[in-house]
Amino acid sequence: MTDAVTRVLVADDQTVVREGIVMLLGLLPGIEVVGAAADGEEAVALVERHHPDVVLMDLRMPRVDGVEATRRIRSAHPGTEVVVLTTYADDESLFPALQAGARGYLTKDAGGEEIAKAIADVRSGAAGLSPQVQLRLLERLSEASPKSAPSVPSSPGGPSAAGGPSTAGGPSAAGGLSVPGGAGAPAAPGAARAGELPDGLTVREAEVLALIAEGLSNAEIAQRLFVSQATVKTHINNLFAKTAVRDRAQAVAYAFRHGITGTQQ
Repeated sequence: MTDAVTRVLVADDQTVVREGIVMLLGLLPGIEVVGAAADGEEAVALVERHHPDVVLMDLRMPRVDGVEATRRIRSAHPGTEVVVLTTYADDESLFPALQAGARGYLTKDAGGEEIAKAIADVRSGAAGLSPQVQLRLLERLSEASPKSAPSVPSSPGGPSAAGGPSTAGGPSAAGGLSVPGGAGAPAAPGAARAGELPDGLTVREAEVLALIAEGLSNAEIAQRLFVSQATVKTHINNLFAKTAVRDRAQAVAYAFRHGITGTQQ
């Protein structure tokens, strides 16, 4: 059993807030604050110097804002995760931050326990999003995605693309792979040929992506699909490379954009 310490950098332009966050983090077990930045430009420089595991990033800062700083950090230091900690939870703040590569998003009314959980989540490969942010993300994606999902043609009255009889409202390969909520068994041999899925995804990779979109962790996906966590990580690495997404938040966006979800009817 290891007692790994997570090295954290804090970026906030308000001195009182910045120092308060540093003090709070100093009280949390397993966290070491390695630096504090007063703006995005300084944050980028301090990440280069200290190579922290996680950056707690404010958004509205002088010189370089949090979104641009996040983009630079994630591009140059992909091993450093970013959790946004801001006053703002509007769409104009939330979505640019996630698109820039942030894997966590909290508002400043979050307590120490919630901040610690978000830091631990992003370190483990999950998304560190507050429940309210998760809900808004899914609402926004579901508003935009259904009309854009292409349908896979099937013969009238004949077998569907999933390799079984076509049934109204049943799971099919429309717009990608629609994974039933109880997905766990291996895909049938005739299920969704690879050419019917975007970017060369395999059926299993699409199943994993659908479960990511449901908010499942690697361990939960492994349990659902009856495979090891190492296998899940391999599938995630492959599908991230094929779809050119950098983190789970972008993967969720991709899944909804292409209709690859476990809740679609």
